[in-house]
Amino acid sequence: QVQLVESGGGLVQAGGSLRLSCAASGRTVSSNTVGWFRQAPGKERDFVAGIIWSGGNTDYADSVKGRFTISRDNAKNTVFLQMNSLKPEDTAVYYCAAAPYTGLPRSRQLYPFWGQGTQVTVSS
Repeated sequence: QVQLVESGGGLVQAGGSLRLSCAASGRTVSSNTVGWFRQAPGKERDFVAGIIWSGGNTDYADSVKGRFTISRDNAKNTVFLQMNSLKPEDTAVYYCAAAPYTGLPRSRQLYPFWGQGTQVTVSS
């Protein structure tokens, strides 16, 4: 099992920044890829960004490319999502997820481990 705990969400004005953290523990060998997903009310849970622990390769959804940056601190088993130039449409619950693959999957069905989520609200 892999345990994931997100933090860092909150309320911010449009154009502002937030940094989300995802602390991983447990069988971290089962978390070769860590992804961030988000779910707005009434919508599907969508891929935002992903990173491979070992090589640091990353992938981003087109909607956040150039504004969000995913990174990791291997020593602390923590993955970060730096979100800049936030827009009201970024408002959602953000989830951290782990998958035992190195192909940076975007499908949430391939991620067996999930955190509890953290709310991000961007006001206009």
